[in-house]
Amino acid sequence: MDLSPLEVRATAGTLRAADGIVLAHAWTDEGVVAGPATNGAQLLHLSVALCVLNDTYREAQTLGIQVDGVAVAADGGFDDDWRSTGVRYAVRLDARASAADRTRLVERVDAVAEIPRALRHGAPVSRVD
Repeated sequence: MDLSPLEVRATAGTLRAADGIVLAHAWTDEGVVAGPATNGAQLLHLSVALCVLNDTYREAQTLGIQVDGVAVAADGGFDDDWRSTGVRYAVRLDARASAADRTRLVERVDAVAEIPRALRHGAPVSRVD
C-alpha cells in the first residue's frame, strides 16, 4: 500500500516490515520497524503509531491475548496555518484470539494509549530560553 506524504507505519513481530528505521522494543526481540520519518509531521504521526503498537502488546498481555504481530498506520493532515486537522490510525493484528477479544483489545488500547490521549486533550507547547 502506498503511503500518503504524511502517513507512517510502525510494525513488529510477524507483521514487521522489511524496510524502515529499526527501533529497540521491550516487547519483541527483533525490534520495531518504523517509518518514514523525514519530517516533523511524520514524527508526530509516528509517535501515535508507536504508542498504539506498544500499548497493544502491553494490554494484550494484561488481557491474556497472544499477539504475534502488530502493524499500525497513522496519518493526518494540516490546515493552511499548519494546525493539525487530526490524526487517524489503523491497527492490524496477528493474534490468537476470537474476533470479540481482538475488538476488546483494540478498543482498550484506544482508551488507554497515552500519546493519542494527550493529543485528544491538547497540550501547550512553549519555547524556553
